[in-house]
Amino acid sequence: MLRNMACSLIRTLDQDEDDPNRARVPGRILTTLPKAKELRPFVEKLVTLAKKGRAIEMEADELAPAGRARRVVTKLKNKGAADSFEINAEWKQFKESDGYAEWHAKNAPATACRRRAFSILRDKDAVEILFEELADRFMDRDGGYTRIVKLATTRLGDAGRQALIEFVGENDEKSASSSSREASLPVEDDESVDEPLAEGEDTDDETVAESDGDAVADDAVDADAEGESEEAADSEAEATDDGGESDAANDAEPEEEGDGDAEGQTDEA
Repeated sequence: MLRNMACSLIRTLDQDEDDPNRARVPGRILTTLPKAKELRPFVEKLVTLAKKGRAIEMEADELAPAGRARRVVTKLKNKGAADSFEINAEWKQFKESDGYAEWHAKNAPATACRRRAFSILRDKDAVEILFEELADRFMDRDGGYTRIVKLATTRLGDAGRQALIEFVGENDEKSASSSSREASLPVEDDESVDEPLAEGEDTDDETVAESDGDAVADDAVDADAEGESEEAADSEAEATDDGGESDAANDAEPEEEGDGDAEGQTDEA
C-alpha cells in the first residue's frame, strides 16, 4: 500500500496535461490522516536516498559527460524518441575508451542507490522522477521534504479523517523572506518615532504619577493618625465617666452610715 501511494505521489510531478485523471496540484495526493502519517517517513527516506545517489552521479559526470548521455538514452528509449540512437552511438564509443573504467567505478554507488530505490518502488518512471527532479530540488534541504495538511471534512462512508500530503514547494522560502522584508519597511517622514530615554531620566508623566502616589500615601497616613487619636479620646472619656460614678458611690455610702448612727442616738435618748 505504501509503495503504491508513494508512486502515485511521485508520478504526479510528471503527468500529461491531457490526462483526465491527472492530479489537480502536482506533488499532492488526498488520503486519510493515518495513511498520510505512515507515508511521510517512507517517502522522505526515498528522497534522502535519491539525494545521496544524485550527488555521486554529478561527481561522476564531471569525469565523463557521456555518463549523463547514457541516462538520457534510457529516458528517450522509454518515450520512443528517434534521437536515442545517435546518443547511443556516442555512449558505445565512450564505453570502449579508457575513461569508462574510472567513470564506472565512480558511478557504482549511485547505480546501487537507483537499484535500491527501484526494489522499493518497482516503478521505473517513479525512480527517474525521484533522482532527476526531486533530488535536485531538495539538494540543499536537510529534511522535511513533505507536509501533511489536515482537512475538516471527513470521508463519505466511513467518516475517516482526511488529509493532504504534498512535497514542500519551491516558493516557501521566498514567501517567508518577502513577509519578513515587508515587516521591516522604513518609517515614513511624517510619522513620529519615540527616541529611547537615557538611564536615570524620567518623563513628565512618570514624575506626575509618582507625586500623585506620594500625596495619596500621605493622606492615608494622616487619616490613620486621626482615627487613632479619636479612638484614644473616646477611650479616655469612657474611663473618666467610670471614675466619676465610682467616686459618687463611695461618697454616698458614708452618708448613709451617718444617718444610721443619728437614728440610734435618738432612740437611746
